[in-house]
Amino acid sequence: MALGNAPAQPDLGRRCRFELPAGVEAVPRARRMTRDRLLGWALCDETRDLAALVVSELVTNAVVHTASRRIVCELHDDDTADLVRIAVIDEGCGPDRPAPHPARDAGEDHGRGLLLVQALCRSWGAQEAGLGLEVWAHLPRTAVQEVG
Repeated sequence: MALGNAPAQPDLGRRCRFELPAGVEAVPRARRMTRDRLLGWALCDETRDLAALVVSELVTNAVVHTASRRIVCELHDDDTADLVRIAVIDEGCGPDRPAPHPARDAGEDHGRGLLLVQALCRSWGAQEAGLGLEVWAHLPRTAVQEVG
């Protein structure tokens, strides 16, 4: 069948979805895949860097605080709303899965990830996704210019 005869597909905007095994290797892979995708979408360096940081924090939380076997990351470039939507979906801690990683020492430097996400993003939140959780964040598509 010739490509010219294929029916037109609706424009769903720029979207990407990728799945990773839930382990420490997921964090750098998610960060790299996010940067690569946003580079392909020609978003500015600052937006790519912020998105990679937000993805790192959300994936880290999913790895550390759930018993997920896999983690799904979704990216959506919504130019009509002038934002990039990031979502990380975990599998939660179902009854047939082992408990999440044990809590760390109270003196350890951790627990600031969502505060960072809140500071960097226009908005963020979480909602149930099956047995797990979908944590999402909205970043501006373009860097804010300083007024001088």
